[in-house]
This record gives sequence, structure tokens and C-alpha cells, in this order.
Amino acid sequence: MSFRSEVHDWLDANCPASCRGPGEVPGGGTKVSMTDDQRLWIERCAERGFTVPTWPEEYGGAGLDKDDLVTLLQEMRALDIRAAVSGMGTMMIGPTLLEYGTEEQKKRHLPRIARGEVWWCQGYSEPSSGSDLASLRTRAEDQGDHFVVNGQKIWTSGAFNADWIFCLVRTDPDAPKHEGISFLLFTMDQPGVTVRPIRLISGASPFCETFFDNAIAEKDDLVGELNKGWTVAKRLLQHERSGIGMLASGTNRESGAELYDLARRFAGEDDGRIADADLRHAIAGHYIDAEAFRLTQRRTVEESQGSTPGPATSIFKYYGANLRKERAELQINMMGTRGIGWQGDDFNPSELAMTRAWLAGKAGSIAGGSNEVQLNIIAKRVLGLPD
Repeated sequence: MSFRSEVHDWLDANCPASCRGPGEVPGGGTKVSMTDDQRLWIERCAERGFTVPTWPEEYGGAGLDKDDLVTLLQEMRALDIRAAVSGMGTMMIGPTLLEYGTEEQKKRHLPRIARGEVWWCQGYSEPSSGSDLASLRTRAEDQGDHFVVNGQKIWTSGAFNADWIFCLVRTDPDAPKHEGISFLLFTMDQPGVTVRPIRLISGASPFCETFFDNAIAEKDDLVGELNKGWTVAKRLLQHERSGIGMLASGTNRESGAELYDLARRFAGEDDGRIADADLRHAIAGHYIDAEAFRLTQRRTVEESQGSTPGPATSIFKYYGANLRKERAELQINMMGTRGIGWQGDDFNPSELAMTRAWLAGKAGSIAGGSNEVQLNIIAKRVLGLPD
């Protein structure tokens, strides 16, 4: 039996019906509520190594090569199957540890990520740093067998659910700002860590302020060399921005059918087509752009030999953020006044959810590095333009 046939049969037999089609992919962890089907799907995929299919088997992966990875992704898409687990563990800190972690760090952290047992958050941005990340002030003092961390981070996505944080800290305050920075891992469930959710215009609070007051990071959880964390930090950002992890998770799907169904409901049909010609063309144009983006990501996976590309990852971050905002704008516009409901019995739950999703999506061009930062990287590092 070919790998394609084998994986198709396995996916079809093992994926619960509720884990197919559009829906949320859990990020794992001890504080996150999941359905029984989601937990079962994680367990089954983890046994097969399909939560992190390209990782080596000894760390919880399936050790798939490029061709088999593409086959797995194609079969997941054909069966409309969502990934079992996603998030910063599988897409950001996991791949970074594979490159920069010690063998002990890999064995201790990666299998737990692969099994969806831990939720990670990112301690990068600070209130006084803005987009100049290297000017960070959070400090870690060497206390022999551990570091003591003091300072503040902001926009810490999911910190209220996180078990662990990967954090940039200054370990040499006298060094130039891009030096003297170290990359630490430490637990969030300790007395020295305080998390305060930030309420957004969408009403949700996915981002947080995070305060460190003599928090403890063990020496064994220093990733890379002391004072050389900027190199590790930049590599992790490439993993975050590449979109490869999102593609590999099977979650990067733009459905033209969903937009079409919404348009039929609010704009009506004319001989089987969306009645409004301008809206019809806008939806078709968006779907073409989204499909071209998906195919570009897939081609990048096929050409990457399992590695993450460099500065070109900023293209994925920039374009993907704009696509998601464009889709939300299309949805809201076609709904008219039904798309601006905030609360009350005059709007049904799906309409209220759409309004809040549209507002939340505004953060996409800021989170993970603003669009302006991405354009600067593309101009300098990809196109080679002068400063």
C-alpha cells in the first residue's frame, strides 16, 4: 500500500467528525478546555507522530520527509480534517529548540509539545520598546544555578493559559543593545509571575501584560549561548512568520464556499449566482488571492527540505494578515447592518460573533511584527534596497 493510501485510510478512520471542517484547533496545555473528541484526536495523532509530522521520532514526530509531508497535508485537506494541535509550541519554540536546544532540552520539552500537554507564550514585546525589540529592559541576574528575572512584557498572547514562556531578557546591561540578550524558558505557574489580560475592542482579551518579580529561570533552560539570544530570537520569528507551521497544521484554509453561502443569504441569488455583480467579483478575487497564497506556501514547503526560509517569511506574515482582514471586511460589508451588532436580542449569536471577529482581526497587522516592520525586512533583506 502506498503512503498516500495508508495515510488517507488512517486519517479517515481515526479523525472524529467534530474535528473536520472549519473550527478551532486547540493549542494544548493544562489550563485549556477541550472536547473529548479534540483530546482523542490529539492522542491518536501523537501516537502516529502527526501532531508534528516532520520532527524526528525520538522527539514525538513522525520523521516525514518533504514529499510525505506534502502528501499528508493534501490528504488532510481532501478529507477536510483540522490539525490536532497548533500554537506557539508546535510552530515557534518547538522548531527553534530543534535547531538551538541542547539534547536534554529537546528530550524534556519537545515530546510534551507533540502530545499537546503544554501551552507556551512569547515574552518579547515590552511597553517601552515598541517595534525596537532589541531595546528590551527585562533583566535576568545570574544566581549560580538559576537566573532571577525582573521586568515586564506586553501583548503576551495567551499568557493567562500558558504553562511556560520563552522570554528575551537582558543579561549584560553594558553590552550594545543587540548583544547582551539571552533566551530563557521558565514556568508561568510560579509566585514571581503576574498576568493581566488586556481587553480589546472586540471584547476579548487574548493579549496580556506579564510582570516578573524575582521569577526563577533554571540554568538548564538557557537556549543557546549566554548573551547571544538575539540570534535565537530572530530565528524563532522566522518560524512564526513563515506560515509553514500554519500550513503544516492544516488550518490555513480559506473557504470560498463559506463566503458564497453568506453572500447568498444577504445579497440573494440570480440564476444560481450571487445577485450583486460587484460582490460576486470581490469574493472571486479574494478566493483567487487566498488560493494563490496557499499554493505559494505549499510550494515553499516543497522547496524547503523541511527548513524554514529566511527573511522571505515576512512576505507570508504581511500578505496573510492582509488577506484575513480583507475577508473580514467582505463578510461585514455583505451583512450590512447585521454585521455591526454588539449585543442584544436583535442579533443572533453568529452575527455577534462575526462583528467581534472583524474587530479582533484588526490586530493581525500588528501582532507578530507590524506590517510596517515586515515591509522594512522585505525591502532590506529580500529586495536588497538601500536604507
